[in-house]
Amino acid sequence: MSIMEFLTEQAVSCNLTAQTKEDVIQELVALLVKSSTIKERDVSKLVQTLMAREALGSTGIGQGVAIPHGKSDCVTKLVSAFGVSRGGVPFDSLDGEPVYLFFLLIAPEDSAGPHLKALARISRLLKDKHFRDTLRVAKDEHQLVKTLRDEDARHH
Repeated sequence: MSIMEFLTEQAVSCNLTAQTKEDVIQELVALLVKSSTIKERDVSKLVQTLMAREALGSTGIGQGVAIPHGKSDCVTKLVSAFGVSRGGVPFDSLDGEPVYLFFLLIAPEDSAGPHLKALARISRLLKDKHFRDTLRVAKDEHQLVKTLRDEDARHH
């Protein structure tokens, strides 16, 4: 499974401005609206779903990475948004460090396979420090997407 199968280029930002966990999630969900992946009317429901998931335990997995995720009937297939925060956001990460790289995943209610595969894929790719650093310094969305595509291709 390649990341670009569930991440559209329009749902990528290299300059998230949010300073809090909830604001980051709002901003990532807004990218899904911008990319026409979800409808505007579903935004607050999705944010609630994602915040409820965070309440169970932070999706900040350490090393400056968070993978907020949830399931919703607002989507019919796995969708994703990706954002980079230049300054980092406190996210209750496992290692207590701020998060710079955010991968948002939303899966349909009744799916488990693709959702778990995507989580595993993203986690595996983001273990690579060089890859993380390259994403963090990307100058624009085009470069971010190219970096993701190149990494995807290398690990296929």
